[in-house]
Amino acid sequence: MFMHMSLMSNLSEKRMIMIKTTRSALTLFGRFIINNLLSFIIFSLIDILDFILCYVYKFADYLIETESKPCYCSPVKETITTSRSGNILVSESGQSKIFRFSSTRIQLNEISDTLYVRPTTISELSKGYLSENEMSKIRSTFAVDSPFVEMLQEKIIGVKKDHRIPRWSDCDCNTCNSWASSSSNDSLFVRVEGANKRNVQEDVLFIHGYISSSSFWTETLFPNFSKSAKSTYRMFAVDLLGFGRSPKPDNSLYTIGEHLEMIEKSVINPYQVKSFHIVAHSLGCILALALAIKHPDSIKSITLLAPPYFPAPKGEKTTHYLMKRLAPRQVWPPIAFGASLACWYEHVGRTICLVICKNHQKWNSIIKFITRNRIKTYLIDGFCCHTHNSAWHTLHNIICGTAEKVDDYLNTVRSKLNCPVSIFHGQDDDLIPIECSYHVQTRIPRARVKIVENKDHITIVLGRQKAFAMELEEIWKSSKSSN
Repeated sequence: MFMHMSLMSNLSEKRMIMIKTTRSALTLFGRFIINNLLSFIIFSLIDILDFILCYVYKFADYLIETESKPCYCSPVKETITTSRSGNILVSESGQSKIFRFSSTRIQLNEISDTLYVRPTTISELSKGYLSENEMSKIRSTFAVDSPFVEMLQEKIIGVKKDHRIPRWSDCDCNTCNSWASSSSNDSLFVRVEGANKRNVQEDVLFIHGYISSSSFWTETLFPNFSKSAKSTYRMFAVDLLGFGRSPKPDNSLYTIGEHLEMIEKSVINPYQVKSFHIVAHSLGCILALALAIKHPDSIKSITLLAPPYFPAPKGEKTTHYLMKRLAPRQVWPPIAFGASLACWYEHVGRTICLVICKNHQKWNSIIKFITRNRIKTYLIDGFCCHTHNSAWHTLHNIICGTAEKVDDYLNTVRSKLNCPVSIFHGQDDDLIPIECSYHVQTRIPRARVKIVENKDHITIVLGRQKAFAMELEEIWKSSKSSN
């Protein structure tokens, strides 16, 4: 009798567990269906909105500035092709001209195809992405819209515009536009702290992530380094080209070559940096890797926080696979929704910059009033101090455009650099998944990965700055024995 009751009890518990598991699975499935259905409806409407905004901004630009701003959804009227001799054919409205391309400032192979191949929500569902053969044909003729032609004409035939004057939709405050009135408007804004020139033993370069600034480091880590570290290391934190207080030229395509050139021109060359450690966050990780393989004998250590590395499966176009993973056009979680707006929609993105970035001083005042000036607003400043042109091109040409090159970067770091590689990733990061860091480790087996519990894409530094500062000091110390 007792055994029978015990058996019945066990069966009852198993049934309850099965019921709970089934309910949980159904709940998750229901949420998945609702999220996907809602996302499809909302992003289909946003596709229409972006189309309408294209013409709204053309009219507004012409009305305010007497010229329409070219965009990447315009009908293709120009074609650029390159030959082995270095000539460029620019054809527009039936008239063709051949120019000799001598400037290295813009490299056509650094321009991401995601700028001009972004299918709508409906077309993506029905047809998917272009095949690799179709993409190869596009790359071979390089069909582009007027932004490329306009910028190349300036580089090649000397058509000049005053790009120091901000567009009507960009902020013109002293912080955002300080570079325009500066005598050194061809270099980045650099914050230097730590050891002075006479006592410096080693240098450290900090590179921030997307739509951020040097304050991400200077307001968090810099005050928390030990006295010993401050007397040993000279630390550089830069505002990347197009962000913070650095130049935001309207004629730039913000390619990886331009970003690296500005870092070298603003830090490595003027400060005579011979060897250095690199600490980089998110998008900055790509620049860090590219800089490391460009200066392989100078790197002491590499520390990456949430590196956006998405190796594409066979048959997938790497740039578009990354775009789908980074910005999946989902309304939930909110950070994915924001990334999707920024990545897929040129004119919606410009509207967001118009509302937020152009009025960031007002938003700062409102936040300070609501919080009674009890919180620092440096993150808001970093988030807002950029132009749509710099944010749009940096996102596509650095994160998406280098997707096919990151494998080579990592292979070079593994085989030709002996420096320590450390990777940190927040367990709750909804933007860059944890597997990205493990993917990096598969390419660089010696890399040490640390998953930080209960931290996300931002709080991996913010809120644990003291602990992270100590961890960095240990990495720098240990690199002396390994090198």
